[in-house]
Amino acid sequence: MDILTRHLQEVVPWFMLFVDDILLVDRTREGVESKLELWRSTLESKGFRLNRSKTEYMECNFSNNRFSGGIVTLDDQVINKSTCFRYLGSIVQSDGEIDGDIISKIQVRWLKLRNASGLLCDRKVPLKLKGKFYKMVVRPAMFYGTKC
Repeated sequence: MDILTRHLQEVVPWFMLFVDDILLVDRTREGVESKLELWRSTLESKGFRLNRSKTEYMECNFSNNRFSGGIVTLDDQVINKSTCFRYLGSIVQSDGEIDGDIISKIQVRWLKLRNASGLLCDRKVPLKLKGKFYKMVVRPAMFYGTKC
């Protein structure tokens, strides 16, 4: 994919490509539409197809300027607007907040701990094995990203 789209690629953060996800960033709605159309035509000329039902856009207005409004279209088809999306494991929100990302990470960690509790609470599992499992799996997951 990198070779096919090398002439379209820009520097990060205006463009990011990861496996089958493409992130296009621009300051205006018209700029996003033109980049989207360029990507569509390039991919279709190489035999690929841009999935319009999965394509969505998110507007982030971090300045005090009023947004001009409007919708993003691709071949006269309206693209769905989203208030948040997941990219590379993190949730990005249109309002710039990080609440959704933090809540998601906490929920995933609790789910993993709940799954591990079956082993940790099993009386048939030796205490030494439980200790190793806790030191190797549970503790690093709980303290990941903290500065202790």
